[in-house]
Amino acid sequence: MSEQARKTAEALEYLTGFGNEHSSEAVPGALPVGRNSPQRSPLGLYAEQLSGSAFTEPRRHNRRSWLYRIRPSAAHPPFTRIDNGALRSAPFTETPADPNRLRWNPLPDPAPGTDFLAGLWTLGGNGDAAQRAGMAIHLYAANASMTDRVFSDSDGELLIVPERGALLLRTELGLLAARPGEVALIPRGVRFRVELLDDDARGYVCENYGRPFELPDLGPIGANGLAAARDFRAPVAAYEDSERPTEVVNKFCGNLWSATYDHSPLDVVAWHGTHAPYVYDLRKFNVIGSISYDHPDPSIFTVLTSPSDTAGLAGVDFVVFAPRWLVGEDTFRPPYFHRNVMSEYMGLIEGAYDAKAEGFVPGGGSLHNMMSAHGPDRETFDKASAAELKPQKIDDGLAFMFETRWPITATAQAAGADHLQRAYDDVWQGLERHFRA
Repeated sequence: MSEQARKTAEALEYLTGFGNEHSSEAVPGALPVGRNSPQRSPLGLYAEQLSGSAFTEPRRHNRRSWLYRIRPSAAHPPFTRIDNGALRSAPFTETPADPNRLRWNPLPDPAPGTDFLAGLWTLGGNGDAAQRAGMAIHLYAANASMTDRVFSDSDGELLIVPERGALLLRTELGLLAARPGEVALIPRGVRFRVELLDDDARGYVCENYGRPFELPDLGPIGANGLAAARDFRAPVAAYEDSERPTEVVNKFCGNLWSATYDHSPLDVVAWHGTHAPYVYDLRKFNVIGSISYDHPDPSIFTVLTSPSDTAGLAGVDFVVFAPRWLVGEDTFRPPYFHRNVMSEYMGLIEGAYDAKAEGFVPGGGSLHNMMSAHGPDRETFDKASAAELKPQKIDDGLAFMFETRWPITATAQAAGADHLQRAYDDVWQGLERHFRA
């Protein structure tokens, strides 16, 4: 399976551009001309609209796609509740919100035969999935491809951040490959299946209940910089014409529901619209930084943002600390000590993070809830305070952050996990008094 999936991934083609009105057909003539829902759709297909926003939301926020499929989505048996496994959803009430700084090692290896869906493990989150507000943080560890089943999330969109092992994502609108160093987004309600391109896979998922992610405004930066719209890649149409039983799992208001179809629902032959999956290479992020003094605020590393009802206060931001040059003069160059009204979950894709010399490893993560004091560990502080300030290239690590306006409440399984680092506070011990009056 993985060899065939690898060959498929290597041959993929994409549409480019963030938020574009894309159109694609896997069979010539499948897209109708001049209207969305003709009396008889071409090639005997069914026309169906998938709405990711309310009909009346402003045009700049409106997300919808028209799908032309072999069978309509309405043709399915009833869904029944199934066990949620290690997947949890907001509101998070299993434990109290914790002001302490928390850090985890990577997830343990899963049992043999664990696919992406079965390997999802919720760390925590905030808000309320039923109210479409807030977010959840999940991790995944898998060693098998999803077979004869697909998944969709009615509660939010899924930003998938691979850390180990590449993924082939077969979605209703086409195929995406996501490798470590790239991220993939599956919009709310889009069905998909995850196939592994390597023996195993591990990574992070941000489930965004709120407004869909968009590119942040650039303000004084100007017209260019940060993530370029043209670097986002959407799939071309590709369909499955399969008549064998397929399990469809839907996450709805925090719970998993299952129905067995007599055909694959990944049967969209053509589509057009703006509600579509995409993949983005984080190494293409155009880093903006100081060329005089002081360490800039991490907001300049924002790749995607989910706006809230308050300007500049995001439901969740996705931030990447990509390779970059540090040239600030008379400047403490690692991230500074601070307390933040926002809550921060950080993960590491590869290498090392420049604010933590030890203990923060790929596949692991740290949680600093709002107003919890954090910053460089003692070793990093001592080294950076004495360093010769010549131009320095940071290119041995790729870290990211999910930053949110509300506290992140950990699940019981995260708060009591064996891979929770219970001595995390020790990294700040030994920061000596240097005051001289």
